[in-house]
Amino acid sequence: MHGELLLTPAEMGRADALTIAGGVPGERLMESAGYAVTDVICARFSQGTRAVVLCGMGNNGGDGFVIARVLKQRGFIVRVALALPEGMTARDLKGDAAGAERAWRGETLPATPDLFDDAAVIVDALYGAGLSRDVSGRDAELIAAVNAARVEGARVYAVDLPSGIDGRTGEIRGTAVVADETVTFFRRKPGHLLLPGRTHCGRVRLAQIGIGSEVLAEIGPMTAANGPAVWTGCWPDSAVDSHKYSRGAALVASGPLTSCGAARLAAEAALRAGAGIVTVATPPDAIATVAAWRAAFVVKLAADMTVLATLLAEPRLRSAVLGPGLGLGDEVWLAIRAALEGNVALVLDADAITQASRRPDEAFALMKARKVGVVLTPHEGEFARLFPDIGGSKLDRARAAAAQSGAVVLLKGADTVIAHPDGRAVINENATATLATAGSGDVLAGIIGGLLAGGRPAFEATALAAWMHGEAGRIAGRGSIADEIVAAVREVLAKGRPEIPGD
Repeated sequence: MHGELLLTPAEMGRADALTIAGGVPGERLMESAGYAVTDVICARFSQGTRAVVLCGMGNNGGDGFVIARVLKQRGFIVRVALALPEGMTARDLKGDAAGAERAWRGETLPATPDLFDDAAVIVDALYGAGLSRDVSGRDAELIAAVNAARVEGARVYAVDLPSGIDGRTGEIRGTAVVADETVTFFRRKPGHLLLPGRTHCGRVRLAQIGIGSEVLAEIGPMTAANGPAVWTGCWPDSAVDSHKYSRGAALVASGPLTSCGAARLAAEAALRAGAGIVTVATPPDAIATVAAWRAAFVVKLAADMTVLATLLAEPRLRSAVLGPGLGLGDEVWLAIRAALEGNVALVLDADAITQASRRPDEAFALMKARKVGVVLTPHEGEFARLFPDIGGSKLDRARAAAAQSGAVVLLKGADTVIAHPDGRAVINENATATLATAGSGDVLAGIIGGLLAGGRPAFEATALAAWMHGEAGRIAGRGSIADEIVAAVREVLAKGRPEIPGD
């Protein structure tokens, strides 16, 4: 797996354990984590600032005690609010957290909601990324008090992940802290990127605390943040001696006049994303409209699905986009099935996903038998129809769907997940609200089709397309419609391949 790797809480626990087994004391890791958070706070606040550090009973609370100690050393007015299960005291803390508590020489009070009232800074060290149960009772009241204090002007810093957010899934476990900034360690967690967790984190800062990257080889993470290192080598640069067929030929199937706008957007996106030639196969009533949209389109008449199936078998064709506005009649499946039986890389979107959901066993068998890639691009409603028995977090569902179907699955949203049947997955994080507009998904399908036309692997091409789509939305800006998003793909490419961190 390439790119900025993300660690689940269990994988992060292994990274800690491997580091400690390698000779680095756990106390040193805790000290480094505490200093990292303190440095972030001190960059904004000065001596005399009132701070409350909310600590739990685990290692996250141990980090909190270190933060409290160092903030006090730097002139802050600090008290610790310790959330203790009934019948327990600070002496019940274990391991490195107990050592951190003993080193703290300041005020420690039983955590109550009123302790946050006069704080300018609140440090959330109640839980951490490893929370796997719902928060309730007194702890839920404490979280509500932290959030209320933030509304009144306190700035909240979360240690590792806001308490109440599941680090593996991004889900809210009952209730959750809303942080202004989150400081996490060694590697980010899926919960920092997946919704709704991402909206609770504020600005996320990554601190290195002494864990060496060599532990990743033993852990073998299978999830990454979507970025240049994931799709290195796939950026659509063209050699000086390239021509339209070496850049790749793509086909987009259009529906009738009333729905041909979807295919027009997809076809233009495929051209802008790098396909050398794009054919739009269109029924008779839409041919004039499609032909007038862009002179660069090659428009071919597909009077029925049998003709479309023939066009999909054209030897020079490398990719096809099927689904946007194509139609829901049973006859449409004939062309989709013919495409699945062929040797063209496929993007199945919109109506093609609905068609597959009516006959999933047949569709998945065809996908698994293919020698070239197929990409499914469902939104949540389409996903539920195509994979009704798959539940869990967004990351879990995308992975399970890819394994079940044999396809690369792009599960749409502000936190789009792209999953490969072999278990690899990336989470996209650059989408903007601009993309939440009719036709935006057709643009995305077309970008994927255009990149596949260049012979790129399906997983990497899909990840790159999701990133390009997000950048195009950002460039198009607020108030834009799909026509302007597709036009902005040109600017994305004009900026050139983004640098890979560390290059």
